[in-house]
Formats: sequence, structure tokens, C-alpha cells
Amino acid sequence: MLEKLLSGGKLEKKTLELIRKYLSVLCAGTECFNSVLISKSKEKTYCVESLEREADSIKREIISTIYEGAFLPYIRPNLCTFIEILEKVFDFLKHAAFEYRYLNFKIFRDVEEDCIKVSKFNVEMCKLLSKAFECLIVKDNLREKNLAIRIYEKKIDELKFEIIEKLRNIHIENFWDGKVISNFIDYLTNLSDLIEDASDYLSILYLSLH
Repeated sequence: MLEKLLSGGKLEKKTLELIRKYLSVLCAGTECFNSVLISKSKEKTYCVESLEREADSIKREIISTIYEGAFLPYIRPNLCTFIEILEKVFDFLKHAAFEYRYLNFKIFRDVEEDCIKVSKFNVEMCKLLSKAFECLIVKDNLREKNLAIRIYEKKIDELKFEIIEKLRNIHIENFWDGKVISNFIDYLTNLSDLIEDASDYLSILYLSLH
């Protein structure tokens, strides 16, 4: 177990449990947002903000526990960076939910199906990231999970290109309609880049611990 490789004990165990909890809330956020797209309910977008506030509270506790002395000093910076990346994932998810409320659905319907696919891939990537974190703890091989995350990220890149090509062929009269859907697509599709970055930091942590 990871705890046996590190000094201390209680603080490390507490931090690991908090990170597990954070990842669980993050995955719930991606699933919530996916249900928003499927149900076409703008009202449901507020569940993302609620989960983001919960995650922010967990993040503060994680950072506080680390600075109380959890983990060896050379591990702490990478662990904090990992948490910061997860926070950015939630930020992007929250921004995507916000932009969704102002979408012009007459424009959005032409790319809606592709956006739902992207959202589903984001859900799967988050689940894989959570499993990868468990691999870090039990000294299991991260390679399979990281490879799967990269494959999903590549699929999302391809979908992003298709979405942009479709939008280029749509006549948009209102500047704000164009800006909102552009912002929405950026936040939705760039989530995967951040999740991939988080998985890379897990690999760095794995190498430093084992």
C-alpha cells in the first residue's frame, strides 16, 4: 500500500480518502452535465454548480491536510498540482453549464448529437481517472488506464474538428449567439485535455513513489 512507503500515516490516509471523494464528486459532475444535454434541461445545469461548491470545500481540506504535514516534501508539489488540475476540470464544467443556459437551440441542434458524444466520453474519462488513482494507491499498473484516457481524448479532438466544421456552415446573425456556442464548445471539448494532464501527473507520482 502507498501508506507504507511514506512517512506519517493518519494525514496521508485522510488525504487519500479526500482525493477519492473529490474524484467521485467530479465524476458526478460530468454525469450531471451529460444528463443536462440528454434531457435538454437548462434548469438541471445548476446541479453542476452545487457539486462544484462541494468539491471546492473538499479541495480546501485536501490542501490544508497536505500542509499539515501529509506526505514527504518532494511528493507534495506534484500532488497539489494534480488537485489544481482537477479544480480546473470542474471550472470548465461549470463554465460549460453556464454557457448552455444561453445557447440558441436553433443553432445548437445541428451539433447537439456530437456534443452529447463528447460529454459521454468526458464521463468515461473521469471514471478512468478515478480508477487510475486507485492504481496509484495499490501499486497497480497505470499504463492501461492512461492509454484508454488518451484514446478518448483523441476521439474528442476528432469530434471537436467535426463540430467546428459544422458550425462554420451555419449562418449566425447574432454576435452573442455565436460567442456563446463557441465558448460552450471550447469548455466542453477542452475538459478532456485537462483530464489527460491529470492522468500524466498520476504517472509522475507513480514513478516517484514506486
